[in-house]
Amino acid sequence: MGLFNRRPKLPPADRPPLAPDERVLAWAAAGNGEGDGVLVASNLGLWLPGRGHRLGWHDLLKAVWSGRELTVTPAERVAERDGYLVVADCPAETYLLLDPGDLPHQVRARVTRSVAYTQHHSMPGGAGRIAARRVSGVDGLTWTVRYDPGSPVDDAELIAETDRLVATAKAATAPADI
Repeated sequence: MGLFNRRPKLPPADRPPLAPDERVLAWAAAGNGEGDGVLVASNLGLWLPGRGHRLGWHDLLKAVWSGRELTVTPAERVAERDGYLVVADCPAETYLLLDPGDLPHQVRARVTRSVAYTQHHSMPGGAGRIAARRVSGVDGLTWTVRYDPGSPVDDAELIAETDRLVATAKAATAPADI
């Protein structure tokens, strides 16, 4: 990118309260009358308008760029089980970005990079996706299960099968002893 094509710096008034080890990678103003504000991608996550906290890259289940709108689907933690979290989709949030700059690319790259393992499985009475995500500042992987709609999430047989599948995935992805 040439010197004359550089994007202006993020205005200080729009700068989120970054952690000491956090840096801005990209930003874009959102504007459509509703949800105006600034989206900021950092090395640790995504700051969205109207939120006083950052969403870690591992907390975004899905991000879609249409060419004008960025839609993100954050994860909601539903339950904590032995060795993994059960998550569900929060409502998707869509932001119109008239001058997106590098923000959509950074969001896609960071969300994708956070995924170390993902596999969809059929289970008794339902199905779900098991994923292992890299979390900035945390050693190892964070394991999650996102059940498909209609799966009986409190069913003992489903939970037992989920436990078995997560344990199998962990064993398959564990580094070999050297």
